[in-house]
Amino acid sequence: MFMGMLVLTGGCSTSTLVDVWKDPTFHEAPLKKIFVIGLRKDNIQRRIWEDAFALELTRQGVTATSSYHLFPESLPDTFQVIQVVADKGYDGILITRVLYAEMKTEYVQGYDTQEQVFRYNKFRNRYDSYYRTVQHPGYEETKTIDRRAIDVWVIRDEERLIWSATSNTPERTTVEAVQTDIVELVIPELSKNAIIQIRK
Repeated sequence: MFMGMLVLTGGCSTSTLVDVWKDPTFHEAPLKKIFVIGLRKDNIQRRIWEDAFALELTRQGVTATSSYHLFPESLPDTFQVIQVVADKGYDGILITRVLYAEMKTEYVQGYDTQEQVFRYNKFRNRYDSYYRTVQHPGYEETKTIDRRAIDVWVIRDEERLIWSATSNTPERTTVEAVQTDIVELVIPELSKNAIIQIRK
């Protein structure tokens, strides 16, 4: 049950989606009304993440609500989520949560450049120029990759997980930029798998 997911976890390239999964038995109508929950300890980051998903879902014709609009002070607990879903008729929940960070080391290939050099010629009383090759050696670069889970639950006759993916996001970028990357990846996937029906 999705209740077990409502637990807080700790918290300049493009994000990527890995480990994408869809429930093969889901052949129902696309979700029309989604409650968005960002499991973040930082309340500002929670709002940024929730709004990014809610805004894009709304643009695509899906009614979406950020959880902080109803619970501004803190994340809703399991009972509160159940109550809101029942009272307001949500048929889906989208949950984002931080998993962990991992270190990734990559080798950056070396390269050569041509550099123009000027040298004074005292015999001709002028500067002559020539080009020399400058070698830039390769090196190893270590980056921190943040991993986050995005889960979508259907809430109809019964609640069940119908889509899940993990996002890998390199460091050195703003939360807004990270979320933009993820939203641009997630929304098309949800549409492709008929979880939502985007506006034409």
